[in-house]
Amino acid sequence: MADTVREIERKYEADSTTRLPDLAGIDRVATVVEQGVEDLDALYYDTPDQRLTAAGITLRRRTGGRDAGWHLKLPAGPGEREEIRAPLSDVPPPELTSLVRARVLDRDLVPVVRLRTRRTVRELRDAAGAPLAEVAVDEVWAWPAGEAEKPGAAGVAGRTEARWREIEVELTGGGERDPGLLDEVERALAAVGVHPASAPSKLARALEETGLRPARPEDRTAAVAPGKGVAAASRKNFGEKESGKKGSGKEGAGKKGTAGDLVLEYVREQLRVIVELDPAVRRDVPDSVHRMRVATRRLRSAFRSYTKVLDRGVTAPVGGELKWLAAELGVERDREVLTDRLVTAVADVPRTLRLGPVDARLRIWSERHRAESRDRVLATLDGDRYLALLKTLHALLEDPPLRPAAGRPAPEIAARAVLKDYRRLARRVRTALDAPAGQDRDVALHRARKAAKRTRYAAEAARPALGRPAKKFAKRVKRVQQLLGDHQDSVVARGALRELATQAQQAGEGGFTFGLLYGREEARAADRERELPRVWKKASRRKYRAALRP
Repeated sequence: MADTVREIERKYEADSTTRLPDLAGIDRVATVVEQGVEDLDALYYDTPDQRLTAAGITLRRRTGGRDAGWHLKLPAGPGEREEIRAPLSDVPPPELTSLVRARVLDRDLVPVVRLRTRRTVRELRDAAGAPLAEVAVDEVWAWPAGEAEKPGAAGVAGRTEARWREIEVELTGGGERDPGLLDEVERALAAVGVHPASAPSKLARALEETGLRPARPEDRTAAVAPGKGVAAASRKNFGEKESGKKGSGKEGAGKKGTAGDLVLEYVREQLRVIVELDPAVRRDVPDSVHRMRVATRRLRSAFRSYTKVLDRGVTAPVGGELKWLAAELGVERDREVLTDRLVTAVADVPRTLRLGPVDARLRIWSERHRAESRDRVLATLDGDRYLALLKTLHALLEDPPLRPAAGRPAPEIAARAVLKDYRRLARRVRTALDAPAGQDRDVALHRARKAAKRTRYAAEAARPALGRPAKKFAKRVKRVQQLLGDHQDSVVARGALRELATQAQQAGEGGFTFGLLYGREEARAADRERELPRVWKKASRRKYRAALRP
């Protein structure tokens, strides 16, 4: 079973002459207690092309010290990492390798570099004797895995042994950990000539100094891309040259860039979000499923909105797979939203009207659906279909199926795409407003909601090119989407309430309270329908669309 700890630490350069200052008395530190010396032996794993290193992730097997075992470290913010630990074993444990599957894809994880560390530890404690932080002075030896069995052995083919000294300061005060203490320690270290380390981690320095240079940050997309070939034929069909059309960086994605720059940067960003959220979804981090689903939908929407830029013959099948992924994630997300809505609704019912074990019935219903949806999400992320989708998206970015319009100015093409989606939305809203009340209108309003979401995403993607007008337009359309979304949530909630009432009746509990909630949801949906003409009138003002035109 894997355990997780939040690591908040800073690293500093040191040499044989470095001496620690007296840290007692700074901030809340009352005493400095010697903790002895530890000998650590760590073997770091990565793909041969160092995909984990490129993403700031480390996976190691370490013996010695107080936390021997497997450690996976994931970035969690400036100076912070989530360290997920598993017991020692001969091979990387599945509970950790699954968390980096979206990074490594189908590549093998192999030993890359070995580090031996002699660590001298001092603990900083407050006046009550509680630990605040650890200060470790590390003597480090590193060499490529498999090329030397012990420090001092010769390196080969330009890869050499590396040796250095460094200082680590890590907060250890549990829930009371204060980063301000690190600032105070840093000032004390600076006063004696100790400065922050240039390398972000021991692994990064080891790879650099042993000749196994990690991928540069600007090459991270390439570092995880599985290969070329998704759309080479597409360019030839459009008579485009191979050079000058592949990929794009951020430098051209603004008002002066091309439409291709704009769209590819947006696609790249959504893929980055999906990959980064993968381990969070697997670990059941709150809101992670929702955010991953949103990125999936945004990506699919970009393919559908910007068909003048990307060849739909190539992107349509990918969009179909993104629709599948969003649907699989939606099972869990929809359950979360529905449960929150029903729990809130029950809490608003006076106790005198809560007849029978309503809370217990709702809890049982929610837990059963949660178990089913959770298993489904994990099965999806562990499946071959999801892996194939990620590989296809990386390949598409490496060799994008650009159409001739991709070379035109971004504002021109972006405005056309957003306005095209707006016209589609307008048609659906008119259809919904004209539909008879009941199921026909519910369906029409749901279709209008999906069109609003697509229009909003198109406008958000266009913001680097169109600026503030796109931001304001997206904000207006979002209000329409939210209103229609609340209406659709009411439709779904009524279905769940019917199911709960039926279960309660069959158990002899009575369904009065669920019937009451059903009626309230009907009234809520009717309110949203009455509000729609007013909200739509504001969102559809001509001035918002006119401002989009370059």
